Amino acid sequence: MKCLLSCLLFLSFFTIADTKVVYNANGYTPTYSGQLQQFSTLVIKDGKVVKVGDDKLKSSFPDAESFDAEQQTLLPGLIDAHGHVIGLGNNLTQLDLRGTTSIAQIQQQLALFAKNKNGWIIGRGWNQELWTDKQFPTAADLDKVVKDIPVVLSRIDGHAIWVNSKAIELAKLTAATQAPTGGEIIRDQTGKLSGIFIDKAERLITAHIPAPSDQDVSNALTQAGQHLVSLGITSTHDAGIDKQTWQIYKQRAEQGTLPLRIVAMLSATDPALESMLRAGRYKDLNDFMSIRSVKIYADGALGSRGAALLNDYADRKNHQGLMLETQQKLEQLFTLSFSHGFSANTHAIGDKANHIVLDAYQNVFKKTGGILLRNRIEHAQIVTPADIPRFKTLKIIPSMQPVHATSDMHMAEQRLADTQLQGAYAWQTFLKQGSVVAAGSDYPVELANPFDGLYSAITRQDHNQLPAEGWRVSEALSREDALRAFTLGAAYAAHQEFKLGSLEQGKWADFILIDKDYFKVPVEDIFTITVNQTWIGGELRYQKAQEQPSE
Repeated sequence: MKCLLSCLLFLSFFTIADTKVVYNANGYTPTYSGQLQQFSTLVIKDGKVVKVGDDKLKSSFPDAESFDAEQQTLLPGLIDAHGHVIGLGNNLTQLDLRGTTSIAQIQQQLALFAKNKNGWIIGRGWNQELWTDKQFPTAADLDKVVKDIPVVLSRIDGHAIWVNSKAIELAKLTAATQAPTGGEIIRDQTGKLSGIFIDKAERLITAHIPAPSDQDVSNALTQAGQHLVSLGITSTHDAGIDKQTWQIYKQRAEQGTLPLRIVAMLSATDPALESMLRAGRYKDLNDFMSIRSVKIYADGALGSRGAALLNDYADRKNHQGLMLETQQKLEQLFTLSFSHGFSANTHAIGDKANHIVLDAYQNVFKKTGGILLRNRIEHAQIVTPADIPRFKTLKIIPSMQPVHATSDMHMAEQRLADTQLQGAYAWQTFLKQGSVVAAGSDYPVELANPFDGLYSAITRQDHNQLPAEGWRVSEALSREDALRAFTLGAAYAAHQEFKLGSLEQGKWADFILIDKDYFKVPVEDIFTITVNQTWIGGELRYQKAQEQPSE
C-alpha cells in the first residue's frame, strides 16, 4: 500500500499543467557519456528535461501540455563559446561593410549611410584581403566621401581601424605621434599618418568616441540576443565585457529580462577589473548569467599581421606581429584572476603568442595553482605542433572558431609558410589527444550563424565547396564531434556541462527545431539549415515567421 501511494504521488507530480511533452520529433542529443542518442519524445518539467524516449513515452503523461514537432529535427540549443554580444548589437545598427570587395564600394555605402548624420560614424567589416590589391586603405579614401565629421571603421577582426582625417584631427594626432607598445600606426612614405591604427594604437582614436549610455548598451543586448536566438543559439560566451556592461548584465539577470543565456568574461583591459573581481563570481538562479572568468589579450590578429609569430610573416619580412602583453604581465593577470577564483581565458592567435601564454600558465600554476579552473586559450589558431600536447598537460581548453579556418585559409597561405601552418586550426589533433574543444564563431568578426561553423568544421570548405577536398582536411571534424563542440564542449568550458549542452535528465530544456536533418542532409547543405523554433528553459523564445502564400 505504501508503494502504491508513493507511486501515485510520483505520477501526479508529472501530470500538473507545467509539464510539457514535445512529441513526433526527429531528435538527437549528444550525451555526457559520449554516445549520440536519438529520440522522438521529450518530456519537460519546470523548464528542465525529465526524460527523452520513443513515441510510447507520450502516453505516460496524458495531462501534460503537448507539442507536435511534426517530424522536424530537434537538437539541443547551440552554444557559441566565443562572441561579442554588445559588439554584435551595435553592428546591427552601424555601417556594415562585411563582404565589400573594393574601396569604391565602401565609399558608396558610406555616402548613403552618412546622409543626415552629424555625429561620429562608426562601422565595421572591411577586409582588404577581399580587394584586388589587398593593400590597407587610407584616410584620404574616406575624406573623398566624408570630411566634416569623424569616421571610424573597424576591420572585420576588430584588430585595426581605418579613420578619416577628421577623426585624426579630433584626436589631436600628428606625424610625431608614436604608437603605444602593442600597437602600430601605419604611415605613408613621407611618415604621415595613413589612417590605419592597429591593436593598442586604436585607442588613440577610439578614446575620443562618445561613450554609449546604459540604455544604448541594454538596447544592443536585446537586439543581439534576438538575433542569436533566431539562429538557434540559446547560450553564448561573451569574450570581454567592461564595467558598464557588467553592471547592465547583472541588472537584466536580476530582472529576468535576458534574451538568452550568457557566460561573460571580464575584460582585463578595463581599469575597473580589480573592483569587479573583488565583487566575486556571479550566477543567477536560472543560469541565464554566469561571470567567473577574465578575458586577456596576448596578441593581435592574422589579417592585420598583428598575430605574434616565432618567425617572420611570409608576406612581410622582418615583421613578426605584436605581443600586446609581456609574459610577466600575463602572469600577473593570471595570478590576479586566480586569486579571486576566476579562470583566465587568453586570446592567442600566433604561434609565438600561444607559446608564451602556455609558458605563463605553466609558471603561475607552479607558483599559485589555478590549473583546475578550466582556463582557456581563445582562438589557438597557429600553434607549433610541439605546443599542442601542452594544452592537455596544462588542462587548457582550446576555444576555437571553425569559420576562421575557412575565412582565413587563402590569406593564411599568403601570410604563413607551410611549416608555420603545421599546427594551424588543428581541431582534430586537439580532440585526438583528449582536449575538450569549445566551438564558437567570434561574431561579429564572423557571422553568428552556428550552421556556418558546423559546416566549416566538417568540410573545411567555403560555401562553394572549395577547395574540393577541403583545406588541410585531416583536421576536419565528424558531424557528431562538431555538434558536440557547439554544445557539450562549450558547456564544459563554462563549468556548465551538468546544466546545459545536451538533453539529459535534470538539464535545462534548451532545444531547437530545424528545417533539415543535420545528420542526414547532404554535407554541402549544412550551412543552409534554418531554425524554425528556439526553446530556452522549456519556453518558446523564437518562432520563424510563416511565409505568406503568393497570390
